[in-house]
Amino acid sequence: MRVLLREFLRPHRAVLVLIIGLLLIQAFTNLYLPNLNADIINNGVVKGDVAYILRVGMIMLAVSAALVVASVVTVYFSARTSMRLGRDIRASLFRRVESLSLGQVHSLGVPSLITRSTNDVQQIQMLVMTGLTMMILAPVTAVGAVIMAVREDAQLARLLLVIIPVMLVVITLMVVRTIPLFKAMQLKIDRVNQVLRENLTGIRVVRAFNRTGTEQARFADANADLTDTSLKVTLMFAFIMPVLMLIMNLSSVAVIWYGGHLVDSGDMPIGNLSAFLAYIMQILFSVMMAVMTLMMIPRAAASAERINEVLGTEPDMLDPLPAERRQLSWSLQVQSKSGLGEQAATPGRVELAGVGFRYPGAQASVVQDVSVVFEPGSTTAIVGGTGSGKTTLLNLIPRLLDATEGEVIVEGVDVRRVPMEDLWQGFGIVPQKSFLFSGTVASNIRFGRPDATDDEIWRALDIAQAAEFVRQMPEQLDSTVDQGGANLSGGQRQRLSIARAVVRRPAVYLFDDSFSALDYATDARVRTALARETTGATVIMVAQRVGSIMNCDQIVVMDYGRVVGIGTHADLIDSCETYREIALSQAELGSAV
Repeated sequence: MRVLLREFLRPHRAVLVLIIGLLLIQAFTNLYLPNLNADIINNGVVKGDVAYILRVGMIMLAVSAALVVASVVTVYFSARTSMRLGRDIRASLFRRVESLSLGQVHSLGVPSLITRSTNDVQQIQMLVMTGLTMMILAPVTAVGAVIMAVREDAQLARLLLVIIPVMLVVITLMVVRTIPLFKAMQLKIDRVNQVLRENLTGIRVVRAFNRTGTEQARFADANADLTDTSLKVTLMFAFIMPVLMLIMNLSSVAVIWYGGHLVDSGDMPIGNLSAFLAYIMQILFSVMMAVMTLMMIPRAAASAERINEVLGTEPDMLDPLPAERRQLSWSLQVQSKSGLGEQAATPGRVELAGVGFRYPGAQASVVQDVSVVFEPGSTTAIVGGTGSGKTTLLNLIPRLLDATEGEVIVEGVDVRRVPMEDLWQGFGIVPQKSFLFSGTVASNIRFGRPDATDDEIWRALDIAQAAEFVRQMPEQLDSTVDQGGANLSGGQRQRLSIARAVVRRPAVYLFDDSFSALDYATDARVRTALARETTGATVIMVAQRVGSIMNCDQIVVMDYGRVVGIGTHADLIDSCETYREIALSQAELGSAV
């Protein structure tokens, strides 16, 4: 935790110096006030000198006013620093998560990453906020109060030799007991978030299979587990505060009882006893403030450990070193009469040379020894049975996954030698699961190209056969899209995803079974429109319907991660048994075969 705080508090060093200075002012004024009060009693009240009382009283008012100003300014800058610290940590977490590979994100867990970016950061913020106002003030005040108490009366100060060790023992036992509880609590918050996220995301599946009761029981178990741990921590805190208050009250009684005898015997002025009692209260109150902060440290330490785990995770997919970087000659787009543009050249040649991929910890490779070339101006379909590696192969091309064997070559350059952002600029990807962001239709389409005009957006929607239903929406391009496109049908989401890729005008189009939610007529219209608009580009698509890919320039057939056939539809029907089986299994192709 020290490393985390040191790194993120470094930009706020000037403010921290100011806060420390203000805290020292508060500590010294707190220590000075009891001394003034004793002076008033001994030299003013006892002697009946009203002028002296007024004069010293004005000094006390001035000191108190300075204390108030210092306290307000300290709280303001402490709050501002803690909030900015939280902002910086969240930003660093987000940047690091964005740089991690898909496998690393899944390994850490999406619900856990959400908790770390919200609840864990909040624990650090609360600690810094409280620590800046108490962790410096409390020890300085406590040490200063001990010195001042000894100065007032050394005999009476011997009570501190009993009071302080007892409090330290109580605090130490509490901290040792709560650290593992706080670590367990953060993990159980992760579990609650995981169950809740899964239930909300899969609410349709839950209801369709009549599993609402089961999911409620699963959430209740996770919730009860978190509640039990939270109760243990709360009960411990509920126990320790009365114990500390008991110690404080007994200490006050002992000071008054013993000090009263000293005053009665004339060994101690009454003002000094009043000051000593005030210093004892400052010592005990400082210890209690430290305890309040210490109660936050175990949980904040557990949170800091989880945050450091993310920040310390090095991405397993890195950009090449500057000396090894190569640039791709993605062609410039020229405006065409259609409004979307066409390629000025024919870039985008993709080659897979002996490519293989194995997920971390897997026993076998998902993709094995794949060698195939995708030429510009051609359309290639990838077909195969479920689990044959089609989607994995498609994700290797834009380096969403890193090949564990062989090379993925784009325009003659290994993709591992191209900065990832430069590489991704030339791809238009429509994933298997269409995902839309909360916003509007226009903002989702412009996700593909922020500077796209309304005319270009409408043109992309026309190509994706989405313009008709968008025009029927109340505000058309400005119509609201819920998170994940929850207010749209599967086919509508899929068509908007296609439009988002089309408006980008990439050199390479990647369609991962992106037409599965479309009926045959709409599928045919989309493919016809795409064929006109992607002239000169490299089009690679994962497909399930053989009837929709019969006219592709090239078909790649996969089976158990290997390429078992490459050719046209007619060639593969004669030469590839796997392809022939797929074609024969689809009734609509029976007559064609």
